[in-house]
Amino acid sequence: MPPPAAERFLPFLTWPRQWAKHGIRGDLLAGLTVALVLIPQSLAYAQLGSLPPYVGLYAALLPALVGALFGSCGQLSTGPVALTALLSGASLLPLAKPDTPEFLALAVLLALLSGLIQLLLGLLRLGWLLNLMSHPVLMGFINAAALVICLSQLPPLLGISMPNEGQLLSDLAHAFGHGIDPASTAFGLTALAALFLIRHFTPALPGVLIVVALATVASAATGFAAAGGAVVGEIPHGLPQLQRPAISVDHIAMLLPTAFVIALVSFMEAASSAKLISGKTRQPWDQNQELIGQGLAKLAAAFSGAMPVSASFSRSALNYASGARTGLSNLVTVGMVLLTLLYFTPLLWHLPKPVLAAIILQAVANLLDFKALRRAWHASRDDGLAATLTFVATLAFAPNIQTGILTGLMLSLALMVYRSMSPRVALLGLHPDGTYRDLERFGLPHPAPYLVILRFDSPLTFVTAATFEDAMLRAARAQPEVKTVLVSGAGINDIDATGLHVIAGLIERFRAQGQSLAFCGLKKQVIDAMERDGLWPRLNGHATYRTEAHALTHLLESPA
Repeated sequence: MPPPAAERFLPFLTWPRQWAKHGIRGDLLAGLTVALVLIPQSLAYAQLGSLPPYVGLYAALLPALVGALFGSCGQLSTGPVALTALLSGASLLPLAKPDTPEFLALAVLLALLSGLIQLLLGLLRLGWLLNLMSHPVLMGFINAAALVICLSQLPPLLGISMPNEGQLLSDLAHAFGHGIDPASTAFGLTALAALFLIRHFTPALPGVLIVVALATVASAATGFAAAGGAVVGEIPHGLPQLQRPAISVDHIAMLLPTAFVIALVSFMEAASSAKLISGKTRQPWDQNQELIGQGLAKLAAAFSGAMPVSASFSRSALNYASGARTGLSNLVTVGMVLLTLLYFTPLLWHLPKPVLAAIILQAVANLLDFKALRRAWHASRDDGLAATLTFVATLAFAPNIQTGILTGLMLSLALMVYRSMSPRVALLGLHPDGTYRDLERFGLPHPAPYLVILRFDSPLTFVTAATFEDAMLRAARAQPEVKTVLVSGAGINDIDATGLHVIAGLIERFRAQGQSLAFCGLKKQVIDAMERDGLWPRLNGHATYRTEAHALTHLLESPA
């Protein structure tokens, strides 16, 4: 039974039914647990996007609230995430200098544009368009982007400054030419080791919070900032001010491609989490409503002066594993972020930035899955090629990684069109099991000296019409005395004007050659199209056969 309209557009109205069934204790505990991870990650992901740390906290406040209220999957944890942060920062570096009002204004505009794209797709029920990105392309991009993130965080981890000249590898080489800072390196590597050890041996503990707390205390005690070390510094006290983003037509034109990529990639991440969680909870989720929720969350980020946001795969998984059943858990998390902004920001002043880099590296390590590229090659050459080219292009264009995924997207679509232009075609013979199968593969004879059967496994449209015509002409010459070509049409699930035109031409050509055309297994929609076109009567009743055996019973007795 479909949900009422109010619940479909306002998913939070369904929460009370879940509370009645599961209670709210799981949501409360999950919200507190995710908050312990989200707050340090927010600071780190803002750094990854070349933005002030407090922007990450702003992105974890109102956007997370809106995403929870209007998203269809209550366990999704919306806020700053690594891929979206990297895409945002990389696309803005050529346009403005980091840590400037202009840079932040562009990040806010990027959140606005990507949010509008997602909102529009959701309202128009066009979520299916996002399925055009294949899994191999997505995995190629994610693996390359994760490597880019790891490489980009080595300088802050080791306390060295890196120029932003637009080429990641050359920038890294230039940065390492100046040496490393021993104190920053000690903080960064110690934090990274501690995060991995806690996760491996005591995963139930809030490792990120523990490391941040100890590092902040150690930084203050040792005078790390006074000695020149990079720390978070002052975070503005209080809540973000709601204001309309600054809009420039020129900036919109420059940022629109990146906004589309962010809308695409961030929703793929959200959709992956929602599918996984809904499969476990057996609660339905609506991809169009999730687009609306994520789009509104990005708009909330834009109007609160924050960076683009998305649903985090790792935090969403943690949210579900900690007992969350509705978006109430996210409201609890938002409450903790609110308290942090109001009362606890002074405690973060001494937090070393190398520790934030360690947090990013530990989180992003989970994204690396090189086996996915190997699986793509095992699946098919085209999938392997698309995944590999996306991976290489993303690295080659780094830090402008949006170019890499657009390259992969275009290639995968081109390969899809190419594959559809060469559908499976086979001549059939009678197999010992009583079915008609590929005679070349199984070494079968034709059913009769003057008849051949051709199976066409594809819609008959302008994309495949030429292939169908060529196959039919070859079939007509497959034996010296062919009088009838029988098309096994069960695989033809659609036909357009081009396909109808080709069939009409074949009827006339076969008639001139003393041959005829017959069909079996045609689907209703194909027959309806033939009737509307006036083609059906021209087949002289030889297109109503249901199976190959049915057709042969009539055609062998009285050839068409």
